[in-house]
Amino acid sequence: MMRRLIAVWHARNLEFLRDRPTLIFTLLLPLGLVVGMGFIFGGPPRALFTVGVLGTAAAAAPNPLLHERYVKCVPVKDEATGLQEVTHQRIDLLLGLDGGVRYWVNTDSPKGYIVEKLLLAADPVARRQPVTGQAIPYVDWLFPGVLAMNMMFSCLFGVGYVVLRYRKSGFLKRLHATPLTAFEFLTAQVLSRLSLIIFVTVLLYVVIATIIHFHSAGSIALLLLLAVIGSLSMIAFGLTIAARFASEEVVVGLLNLLTWPMMLLSGVWFSIEDSPRWVQWIADILPLTQLVNAARAVMLEGAGIERIMPNLVYLALTTLAFLAFGAWSFRWRID
Repeated sequence: MMRRLIAVWHARNLEFLRDRPTLIFTLLLPLGLVVGMGFIFGGPPRALFTVGVLGTAAAAAPNPLLHERYVKCVPVKDEATGLQEVTHQRIDLLLGLDGGVRYWVNTDSPKGYIVEKLLLAADPVARRQPVTGQAIPYVDWLFPGVLAMNMMFSCLFGVGYVVLRYRKSGFLKRLHATPLTAFEFLTAQVLSRLSLIIFVTVLLYVVIATIIHFHSAGSIALLLLLAVIGSLSMIAFGLTIAARFASEEVVVGLLNLLTWPMMLLSGVWFSIEDSPRWVQWIADILPLTQLVNAARAVMLEGAGIERIMPNLVYLALTTLAFLAFGAWSFRWRID
């Protein structure tokens, strides 16, 4: 009995060690997460308070508050944008230094109360202009990111892995013997996955809205347009991976290599505003980042199409680029 048990144990160990994608994923995922989080959130102690400064006034008329050790200053382009940030408690205080010191503070914000005390200790004559507004709950902030992440996984694996399975099973080779063109096949795959993704996303939106009553200030039609263009971008992304490869190890490895950085760097679970600039630059390249940022702008801030137009244009351009590359590199069979 022991010999049989040891033989099966040995065979299972060899099976696991020879399954290269699983082995690499098991070893590299924890290492990648730790190293990646260290780069993103490492470095010196982070600021406890965030103060918005209108324009470039801070350089012309510095204020002692701006040089406190744990106070982070961020430029704000105009008063309307700054007031929105203070209202939603994304910054703790808005400071204007042109024509005398004036500031806006959210009377509902505990951190705003402390920053106001620091400011008045340094400049007692600063003019106070109070605003009110509750912070956006984390679940409301998280919801657009979770929907976008679900779309990403469904698009990449639902297209990339399916086309791979068709190729390995010989189904593509049989289709190649029919009058069906590569363009028609790829278009059908895109439209099929798009219709499924939109249906599932709308269903999730309605069900979750019924359960938790999350905050949504923007246009539903604009959200739907964003979902369509974002889905197309990631479906096309998946097609570029599956267009040529016949190896399951390669395709699954590439899909995991792409999905995990996008999930961690695109701000789905947490903001990366305090991470190094190069990390934010990489994040901005990812289609999921553009989709998440635009969805949050519409749902949480009521942004219109003019505000998210750069995100829509970027997603549309990546869709065209991925589709063109996928169509160019697509092969019915790989001998």
